[in-house]
Amino acid sequence: MNARMLAIMRKEFLHIVRDPRTLTLVFLIPIIQMILLGYAATTDIENIGTVVLDGDRSAESRELIRAYEATGYFAITHRVESEGEVTALLDHGDVRAALIIPANYGADLLSGERVEVGLIVDGSDPTVANSILAAALQTGEAQSRAILRGQARPPGGLEVRPSVWYNPGLESVNYMIPALMGLILQFLAMLVTSMAIVREREYGTMEQLIVTPIRPLELVIGKTVPYVLVAFLNLLEVLAVGVFWFKVPIHGSLELLLALSALFLLGSLGIGIWISTMAGTQQEAMLLSYLILVPSIFLSGFFFPLEAMPWTLQALSYLVPLRYMLIIVRGIVLKGVGLPVLKGEVVILSLFSLFIILLATSRFRKSLD
Repeated sequence: MNARMLAIMRKEFLHIVRDPRTLTLVFLIPIIQMILLGYAATTDIENIGTVVLDGDRSAESRELIRAYEATGYFAITHRVESEGEVTALLDHGDVRAALIIPANYGADLLSGERVEVGLIVDGSDPTVANSILAAALQTGEAQSRAILRGQARPPGGLEVRPSVWYNPGLESVNYMIPALMGLILQFLAMLVTSMAIVREREYGTMEQLIVTPIRPLELVIGKTVPYVLVAFLNLLEVLAVGVFWFKVPIHGSLELLLALSALFLLGSLGIGIWISTMAGTQQEAMLLSYLILVPSIFLSGFFFPLEAMPWTLQALSYLVPLRYMLIIVRGIVLKGVGLPVLKGEVVILSLFSLFIILLATSRFRKSLD
């Protein structure tokens, strides 16, 4: 290694050290990835939200419910009186499973008849649904054996009859393709918007724009709208590929899906503008975008079920806009639900979009002063 090479190496190290923000991001991103992957990358499901429709209300039905609770897989969060209430809870995503105990359950068991117990599973997420099915059937078999041991004369016992809703074939593509729509929207809108504005500053052309009569808000809109249209065209592209190539059916309103995607796009645009006010170079803008994108992927339910994460990460997930977008897009595409079911997510996304755009525009104006 000669002196010239050492001189070049010294020069490059000086460049790295003189850019502390980029250096910090380079070392911070792997730490965040490791922490999130270490805790979030798990499919061990516990305490699955479950609703019970007990049509019998006998000692035997209460014993069955306790058997399911004792497994640790099922958390009985709701007890309802009708199948309509069961449907509403599953549509809203408040529960992942429903246990339907028929009338005369206890009397039929005591008379030695074999009783069928209904189990409805939200099949939107195949990973969670398979875990629910396995745990529910195993619990039902164990309870049936216990009943048979206590009976004076066989046959008898119970049989769990599962029914998978929303994604009956448990096709993973039906779960992932809708999620990709939200992820692509956020990534493209956030990254290209931030880099487009930073590029003007990096190339020294921002000053030329500032001296023109154009207002800061007009500048922001003029710079970002073309990229927003590109991101929206990408959404249509992904949607078309999902429907025609991967055969993912859209059970809900396409117009509602596009309208709420535009709302989410507005928030992603605000994040991009906000990043542009903090980044001095395109490289910094890209690293900051990844710093936001990585937690969004792991804390939104994109890959791993939120139920399997520690409660601290579950709490943090409520701060991730992509979480609400995935509920919306999966709800419309897989469940066919409408605005009344999704109004909570829509309100949260609207408030977030308003807040981040006001914050970003305020910081952008200050960066021009």
